[in-house]
Amino acid sequence: MKAISLLLLRLSTGIYLMLWGFMKLGAKEKAVGLSDKYYDGLLSGDIVNYSVGAAEMLIGLLVVLGLFGGVAYLGQLAFYFVGAAAIITDLVDPFGLYLADSAHLLFFPSWTLLFASLLMIAFKSDDTMSLDSKRGA
Repeated sequence: MKAISLLLLRLSTGIYLMLWGFMKLGAKEKAVGLSDKYYDGLLSGDIVNYSVGAAEMLIGLLVVLGLFGGVAYLGQLAFYFVGAAAIITDLVDPFGLYLADSAHLLFFPSWTLLFASLLMIAFKSDDTMSLDSKRGA
């Protein structure tokens, strides 16, 4: 059951990261809008936007496959940590009562992505359905 649970975590978190990368590569105007709103435009330039999108696609794919997990899982954790940091007031105040400007309850699952990434790192040796496990890494 643990191996299946880890596989499902890998699939869901890795595919989600790939979807964000795909958006940056295929829907630049949406990616730029999010960058302008949450990252003060730091990811709005073409080179940065496409580079981050490609990195998200690659890391997401590696996570899905369970390949090079030592690096891929840390990379995924870093992406989800940066994403959570950008909306931290919304995460600690999802109803917008004290810190956030308004309610953003849909941001709250960002905690789940972050903690799932930590679980995947903590239980990497139990992920027997990964390619790393199959190749003895």
